[in-house]
Amino acid sequence: MNQNTNHQDRVFNFSAGPSVLPVSVLEQVSREMLCLPGAGVSILELGHRTPPFKKILSDTVSRLRAILNVPAEYDIFFVQGGGRLIFSVMPMNFCLPGTVGEYLVTGSWGDCAYQEALRSGQGRLVWSGQESGYSTVPSRDQWTSGRDAAYLHCTSNETIEGVQFPTDVDSLLENAPPLVCDMSSDFLSRPVDVSRYAMIYACIQKNLGPAGATVVIAKREFLERASEKVPGYCRLLNHAEGDLMYNTPPTFCIYVANLVLRWLEETFGDLATIEQFNELKSGLVYEALLRRPELFRLHAHEVCRSKMNVTFRLPTPELEKRFLQESEANGLAFLAGHRSVGGMRASLYNAMPIAGAEALAKFITKWVASPLAAGG
Repeated sequence: MNQNTNHQDRVFNFSAGPSVLPVSVLEQVSREMLCLPGAGVSILELGHRTPPFKKILSDTVSRLRAILNVPAEYDIFFVQGGGRLIFSVMPMNFCLPGTVGEYLVTGSWGDCAYQEALRSGQGRLVWSGQESGYSTVPSRDQWTSGRDAAYLHCTSNETIEGVQFPTDVDSLLENAPPLVCDMSSDFLSRPVDVSRYAMIYACIQKNLGPAGATVVIAKREFLERASEKVPGYCRLLNHAEGDLMYNTPPTFCIYVANLVLRWLEETFGDLATIEQFNELKSGLVYEALLRRPELFRLHAHEVCRSKMNVTFRLPTPELEKRFLQESEANGLAFLAGHRSVGGMRASLYNAMPIAGAEALAKFITKWVASPLAAGG
């Protein structure tokens, strides 16, 4: 193994998650790994109830509250278990007798959430994009809600299909039940009016840190509706109360998240600027693909093409294999689509530099004229 790995060895990482992190954050983690300043030990060894870690946790929550302008009546906390944990505990917590959770399903992850609710007979589908292969999102007049709805669940950006609500989801969902949104793959990528949601959650391995934690932002009034019969760890209110330490929190994940938030503050300042940056990156890639629409087949309809996950196909599996081989040889890594759909997927999360989007766009433009492409 090469013991002298450096910047020159790094490729552009288009993985959908765990995904690219800012180089400056990785460098700081590397410098502090043996001994966290002021702690005398590594972050991996640091007790979660020590003053140094409590400061990290407090800073992380404060930074999230500031950058998202989270109202005071909302709690912010971290849990382990990923999105699938939240899929499972939503109906446990909030579907009291005589109520159900409603689901807008715009892709594979939204369907996973819905299927979990069906396990207990507490889910109702109000709209699905399955017939179109999950290539679009609904307008407000395409679905109706029942009076027995405990909440309405949606997914702001579908990582697998590359489908994203074109604006902050709440603007499309007037007069809906309490809105719960899985923002795992576009969290912190654009401005969000948190006050319009009952709960937002996001796995942090897309835009905020390493795999192993999910951040939850929820209105306290909504959390307090939870059934008292829910097992302790699964009762979300327990994680929000006290010192945010119902169990040992994912300390390393929170430490890295704090560094990423600091990087966002120093690099962009606010979410409007981050959104412009992400639109620029995705625009470069989409523009290159759209020059040859007969060759590159975009999955999502134009109005809802994701700024985070650009998904596309080529006419044959052979061409797709060649494209992936050549792109990897050119330092453009992990462009294969999800195993369930195939094709290609370029994930352009916040930490993907503009140089990565430019390199991919340049490769696409050059590749279409190559003998390799023509030979398919």
